[in-house]
Amino acid sequence: MKTINVPSKDQVSEQSQQIFDAITAKMGKVPNLYATIGYSANALKGILAFDEAFAHTAFTAKEREGINLLVSQINKCDYCLAAHTMLAGLKGISSDEIIELRKGISSNSKFQTALQLAKSIAENKGATDAALKDAFFDAGYTEAALIDLAGIITVRTFTNYVYALTEIPIDFPAAPAL
Repeated sequence: MKTINVPSKDQVSEQSQQIFDAITAKMGKVPNLYATIGYSANALKGILAFDEAFAHTAFTAKEREGINLLVSQINKCDYCLAAHTMLAGLKGISSDEIIELRKGISSNSKFQTALQLAKSIAENKGATDAALKDAFFDAGYTEAALIDLAGIITVRTFTNYVYALTEIPIDFPAAPAL
């Protein structure tokens, strides 16, 4: 099987190199996953824009991290679990709460309905039980929130799949096992 290596900056297109510079300016480095996605400048540009678009949704930053953690757990993506465990901690989410979110559990009853729906969507490739969708709307979420939820799941699923395809080295502290 072909090994996929994390490319250096000079191994990617000029467009990806420019995106790497912007990532470095914002994050201090280019994480291995983004560098690997950079083999395709179109994919890197697209995923960063898509991810940024979903930074302004019906869900708070902490809730988005909860969704990221849950989806990454479902998809068994050690890379994204490591990255989002670190990011969740930076957003003030406790270690215990991170574990609960990975299991699809929140102490906030409204957000719990969103996690249940997200879990079902991720596990069933978009299909879900009508009762979970109804509970989501009954909790006060809107149609826009449903589409936002699908978008957040899609972004994370893409990065989960890239890691599954490449198995590149994880450059964040490992997330604890469940």
